[in-house]
This record gives sequence, C-alpha cells and structure tokens, in this order.
Amino acid sequence: MSNLEKSGIFTLGDRTVLRLGYGAMQLAGKGVFGPPRDGAEAIAVLREAVESGVNHIDTSDFYGPHVTNQIIRDALHPYRDDLVIVTKVGATRGTDASWNPAFSREALAQAIHDNLTNLGLDVIDVVNLRAMFDVHGPAEGSLEEPLTVLADLQRQGLIKHIGLSNVTARQIADGRKITEIVCVQNQYNLAHRQDDALIEQLAAQGTAYVPFFPLGGFSPLQSSALSDVAVSLGATPMQVALAWLLQRAPNILLIPGTSSRAHLRENLAVADITLPADAIEKLDSIASGETI
Repeated sequence: MSNLEKSGIFTLGDRTVLRLGYGAMQLAGKGVFGPPRDGAEAIAVLREAVESGVNHIDTSDFYGPHVTNQIIRDALHPYRDDLVIVTKVGATRGTDASWNPAFSREALAQAIHDNLTNLGLDVIDVVNLRAMFDVHGPAEGSLEEPLTVLADLQRQGLIKHIGLSNVTARQIADGRKITEIVCVQNQYNLAHRQDDALIEQLAAQGTAYVPFFPLGGFSPLQSSALSDVAVSLGATPMQVALAWLLQRAPNILLIPGTSSRAHLRENLAVADITLPADAIEKLDSIASGETI
C-alpha cells in the first residue's frame, strides 16, 4: 500500500478515487485571476501530485479564467486512465476579477464546451453546478433550470456525472428529482461546521462530500487547540486540520490546493497521520467556541 492509499478510497460516480486529492484553484494568479506567478512550478506541482498517486483533481474553467484547465492539460495530457477530473460551472469572471452568476442555457453550454476544449477532453467525469444565489455561502433558490440544462448535456454524452456546490439540503433533494447527484461541494472545516448533519445524511446515501476551504480559505485556520495538537503529533496545524477531515466521515474527499511542491508534499503526508481520540475531542471544541 502506498502512503496515499492510507487515506482510503470512495466511489465518485462510476469511478473509485483516493480520498486525498488535489484542488487546482491556487494554480491561477492572485485572487484566482490571471496566469500563475511561476508557470513551470504549477506544471511541476500537478505532475508530482499525479506521480504521487493522486487520481482526483478538482478544477474549473472560471479559475483564471481558463488558466488552471490549460495548465492541467499542458502538464498531464494525455491523462492517466485512473485520473478523475471534476470541474464546476455556474459562474463567470468579470474583467475586474468579480464572480458573476452564469445560469442561462447558453452560458452553461458554453462553459461545458470551454472545459472540454481547455482540458482536452471529449467527456467530463463530473461537473458540479455552483449555486450563486449568495457568493459567500449556500442560499435557497431554484436550481431546476440550470440542472435541467446539465442533464440535457449529460444525455448528449458531454458529461458523465453531475454534482452540486454551495448548496442547501433542500436544493440537493430537489436536484435528485432531476438527475443523480454524485457529490456535494460546500465550505467545511474545523471551525465552519454548518454541514455536520448534511455530511451524515450524504454518507448514509453513499454520496461524496468535498469540502472547499478545508484550511479556512483566504483566512487560514488559527486556534490554540489546533496548534497544541499539532505540536503533540509533530505535525503542522494545517496537516492536523486535514487529518481531522479525513477522520470526520468516510465520504469526505479532500482537495487541498497549493502552487508549491513543498506544500504539496506536506498535504499528501496527511495520509500517514492518525488522530487519537483525545486530539479529536480537543479539535471538536474549536467549532463550539470552547477554545480559540
């Protein structure tokens, strides 16, 4: 068993992936906009990730825009048979780097074709529809029209599976009436645990849950409890935060991102970390506000 295989496996659509994957968002420039500062390092990071065993890469053509998908193609095409690439649609980027909803039939169809072209694919393994009723978090609103469009493109053979991102439990239930939902991608980490009940529900249904901002996003996680556990285990705080997620539920798939090979190695080393019960109890106290 390789080190990465210790993270476990889970079924994503009709594919089996390791639970520790890679998120490509940070390969774009500052603010997920424009080209990377170091294009050669971005390519090297992707190649090392796959050579290390990563077989699940999360991306979107609105990262850059187009930048991360083009880097992925340059680095990895033709793709390994076991590599699963998951993308997102539902947003576009303004010239000012703003994030704007793109739910129309025309916009969604264009997004799928752009992803196919920039990734060099004939069909996409999984496409997540990113709800944009509130850019900062899930908010109620009907996804029937955009999901129907994606289901039509799925029937045309351009998409294998469909997931949802930034959504509520009601939107997931409503979405299942239109098409199978193979994964949910929401913000979730040690301190941001609004989806605790949802994760349990999805686990019972055999549906993958993919937390974005697993390390806090643009405001990295910081707490004395996290630091104390990290010191006791000889790990970094961010490694402990990722290890906690791996142990939180069997359906959680991790996609920590980085533009550095050194940081990539730190992230992948999480597969070797097992948190003892007392450490988990201490970390669980972070969300309740018992420790900071």
